[in-house]
Amino acid sequence: MRSMRIRAGRDQGHGADAGADGRAGADGVPGAGGLRRVTRRLRGWGGVSAMAAACAVTAVAVLLPLAHATPDTGGSGPVRPPATMAIAPAAPTDTCQDPEASLRPSGVDGPTIERIRQAGKLVAGVDQNSFKWGYRNPDGHLDGFDIALVKAIAKDILGDENAVIYRAIPTSQRVPALQENRVDVVVRTMTINCKRLEDVAFSTAYFEAGQQVLAPKGSPITGYDTSLNGRRICTATGSTAEAALKSRSYGSRSVSVSNQLDCLVRLQLGEVDGIITDNALAAGQAAQDPSVQLVGSPFTREFYGVAMNKDASDLVRRVNKVLEDYRAGGDGSPWMQSYRKHLEAVLPKVTAPPAPKYRDG
Repeated sequence: MRSMRIRAGRDQGHGADAGADGRAGADGVPGAGGLRRVTRRLRGWGGVSAMAAACAVTAVAVLLPLAHATPDTGGSGPVRPPATMAIAPAAPTDTCQDPEASLRPSGVDGPTIERIRQAGKLVAGVDQNSFKWGYRNPDGHLDGFDIALVKAIAKDILGDENAVIYRAIPTSQRVPALQENRVDVVVRTMTINCKRLEDVAFSTAYFEAGQQVLAPKGSPITGYDTSLNGRRICTATGSTAEAALKSRSYGSRSVSVSNQLDCLVRLQLGEVDGIITDNALAAGQAAQDPSVQLVGSPFTREFYGVAMNKDASDLVRRVNKVLEDYRAGGDGSPWMQSYRKHLEAVLPKVTAPPAPKYRDG
């Protein structure tokens, strides 16, 4: 499978800690016999669809949870003790004013920056299963739009874009990983919203997306509407999609999984009838599997940000400075170059990054 490759282990040469959630959702981790049965069920899908599903199911069987991952060795980064992890709360409709407004950019070093420099590595929570955003390319290394941004941050702080420890984390563990200081940043298609701002800090927005429905071609599902009635709809635990479906289900049955890619696997296996997720992620999945498509229109307007610990204000300002430089240069900016390389083929007609918003203080 050349379009996406999911592997356990480490990103060779980059100190990657590829621990993921280790579960395939409520059904638990399949054993070897279960994997063989799933593989047999996939026969007939053919091509990328079957291979993507097989890889994803295999990956969840062998990858370790982030909380139980073996600490990085060789002094390459701070070792933080594991702690009890709580599921990130679902995000309700935003009620705060300008959630996308962040601290003004600054290149002044602070205690968080100094700690990262002393460690010699930026510890980044990322995805390794989202095609075009954070995924394993054919040679096994992490690649994608989010990964390119992580490298830009590491380059600015440490002078080396490869001075990164990548930790693959499921959607539901993005907030706990930051609160427990197991990662310095989360760059993982994470939507900025008011509820999450109670628990973590965000940079300015670096991409605009919206929630949309992904369904098989020929499905009676037409979008986020009454066509969902009686259907099994999959979302990732702790995601804005899960919160939206809890708020208004249209009579659907909700199925929650730890990693969003597991929804695609379940859709391919016929265990769910549709998926709700960010259209930016769904576009990559539709590019991998031509049997599925986005239906209806986006029903939210959301912005991705780099998430950090609430006490790391110096890091927030530094990341905002990196984003200022990343956006600068118009059509020739690093942001546009990364967009053309990673996303243009699946998300065409994006002409510029979202404009930053700042608040006083």
